[in-house]
Amino acid sequence: MPKHLLALQEFTKEELLDFVYRAITLKNEKAEGIIHQHLVGKTVALIFEKPSTRTRVSFESAMYGLGGQVIFLSNRDTQLARSEPLKDMARVMDRYVDGMVVRTFGQNVVDELSQYSSVPVINALTDLHHPCQVLSDVMTVIEKKGDLDNLHVAWVGDGNNMANSWIQAAAKLGFSLTLACPEGYDPDPEIFSSCSEVASKPITLVRDPKEAVKGADVINVDVWASMGQEEEQDERLEIFKEYQVNADLMKLAPADAIVMHCLPAHREEEITEEVLESEQSVVWDQAENKMHIHAAILEIMLTKE
Repeated sequence: MPKHLLALQEFTKEELLDFVYRAITLKNEKAEGIIHQHLVGKTVALIFEKPSTRTRVSFESAMYGLGGQVIFLSNRDTQLARSEPLKDMARVMDRYVDGMVVRTFGQNVVDELSQYSSVPVINALTDLHHPCQVLSDVMTVIEKKGDLDNLHVAWVGDGNNMANSWIQAAAKLGFSLTLACPEGYDPDPEIFSSCSEVASKPITLVRDPKEAVKGADVINVDVWASMGQEEEQDERLEIFKEYQVNADLMKLAPADAIVMHCLPAHREEEITEEVLESEQSVVWDQAENKMHIHAAILEIMLTKE
C-alpha cells in the first residue's frame, strides 16, 4: 500500500476496499459499544488552507475516537502563507507528528509535502482530487446498494475534483459511471482519458443530465461554484441551471435510485429542497460516513509498517 494517500489512482482495488470495509467494521463496532484505541500515542496535524466544517470535525472525531491526538493548523497558523518552502515544512512537521492531513488548493502542495515527508500525507481535498470524500461515498453506496459490480453511477454538474475522484474510483472498483457536465466544465482530461482506457465498465461523458440519470442506481451532485470560484457564481448559475437535480429529473431514474451530495448544499440551486429531503436522499448517512472512513484511513495509514 502507498505510504501517502494523494489520489485514488495510486491504490489497487483491494487496497481501496480495505479502507471501505474497515470503515464499515469500525462503524458497526462503535454502534455496539466496541471502542478501539489503536492510535494511542499518535498525533496527526490537520493543515487546512481551505476551511471545512465536516472535514475537520470528522477527522478530529475519528482521531480522538481511536485514542490519538490532533493539532489543527489553519492557513494563518503555518508558514505556507509566508512562502516557506514545502520541503522545509515537510521535514520539520514529520519530526513532530505521525501524519499530516492536508486540505489545500493545488495538488502540488500535497505532492511535494509527501515527497519530503517520512510520515503519511493524506489529501483531505485539493482542486484536483477529493479521495477521502469519494471513499466515504463509496462506503455509503455499498451500505445502500451492496456489490458495486453491477451498479451505474451518475454525476450531474461540474467536472470538479469530486468528479475526478469518482472517475478514478470507477476505473479501480469496476462500476459504470456517466458524467453530465456542461461544455467547458469537463473533468480533468488526462484523468478521464487514462481511467477510461483501463476501466472494465464504461466511463462516459455526456452533456444532457437526463441521459446520465436514466438507469442510474446512484445520482451524485455537488455545488456549481466551489471554494475559490466565488467570482464565477453568477455566470455558473446561468450555465448550470439545466443541471439541477430536481423531482422532474429524478422521475427519469429508477424509483430506488439514491441521491448523494457531499455538502454543503445550496438548496434550489444544484439540488432542490424536495429531493434533498426525500426518501431517496442519503446525504446524512453519507456525511456520517466521512467520520468512519477517516477513522479507517488514519488507522491503516498510521499503523502500517
